[in-house]
Amino acid sequence: MASSSTRVEPPKPEQVLAALRSIQDPDLHRDVVSLGMIKDLAISDVGAVSFNFELTTPACPVRDRFQTLARRLVSEIPGVTAVDLKMTANVRTPFNGRSDEAAIPGVKHVIAVGSGKGGVGKSTVAVNLAASLQLSGARVGLLDADIYGPSVPGMLGVTDQPKVRDQRLVPLEAFGLTLISIGLLAGAEKAMVWRGPLVARAIEQMLRDVLWGELDYLVVDLPPGTGDASLTLAQAVPLTGVVIVCTPQDAALKIALRSLQMFRGLNVPPLGLIENMSWFVCDDCHKEHFIFDHGGAERSAQRLGVPYLGAIPLEASIREEADAGAPVVVSRPDTAGSQALRKIASALAARISVQSFRRLPVINVR
Repeated sequence: MASSSTRVEPPKPEQVLAALRSIQDPDLHRDVVSLGMIKDLAISDVGAVSFNFELTTPACPVRDRFQTLARRLVSEIPGVTAVDLKMTANVRTPFNGRSDEAAIPGVKHVIAVGSGKGGVGKSTVAVNLAASLQLSGARVGLLDADIYGPSVPGMLGVTDQPKVRDQRLVPLEAFGLTLISIGLLAGAEKAMVWRGPLVARAIEQMLRDVLWGELDYLVVDLPPGTGDASLTLAQAVPLTGVVIVCTPQDAALKIALRSLQMFRGLNVPPLGLIENMSWFVCDDCHKEHFIFDHGGAERSAQRLGVPYLGAIPLEASIREEADAGAPVVVSRPDTAGSQALRKIASALAARISVQSFRRLPVINVR
């Protein structure tokens, strides 16, 4: 029978935190302890260690790696008999220097999705980015502000009109998303003629006169170009940033970059470029064909010093599911297009986390 004098004492909290400090966030370039990601650390008398690992977003692209590494590092500490690790997430609000009075109550991040021209798949990308963030566990809203061609309701199979409560609109729900669209207010089949003041008023009402509730992300699908809707959005609320969707050919890319520069002029951070319709895989030869050229968005992003979020293939399933009223990331998650969209959503969430932590002080845990 072993002597009680040989019993290994449970580790101290400082030992556990020292081990976890070796985990570095690849985007924030700081260890997870100083970033305040380790919560509720507890150690029992028999050496059982429990703690929460709080990520900056449910869509964290390195979630599984963090979990595996943290569990292994703690379990290797002498005296540890068990590890109870819970992965959680808390989306931080941005440090953008704007007044809280300009913010939408309950909404942490407002993400604009724009393009230089129509026909590049901007709305389809916006819908699937929102759905991808929701699938990761985030609370997500979708505002269809494309007043000239509101297509989001059709892509989500929604036709009902929003109800009014306390003189504010109640968003509809589809696939876990909260949704408001000008197409639901005016009638999807009705042709609308908008002038500048009406555009600004409509955008502001859809932002402020809606019961959005508590959201981690509000994705806003803008009209193409650099018109009144984009200007109003940039001035009315503190945008976390803008995502620009483009296609690979030079002509479309040049126009998209004008939109990016317009937002930069309004002090809206560029969250990144997305290259849609980047390649096509032939059913017979199974090779990638670059119909509209390839890589233009990535090269432009490098030249302008903005993030490149990724590329999406030209794939029939993306169009088919949009026409059927479902995001392809929900209805056909195993396709190449779905996987590309989920990966881009994770990259977008990571970029937002970087901005939110930009001015966060170092936390010293002793």
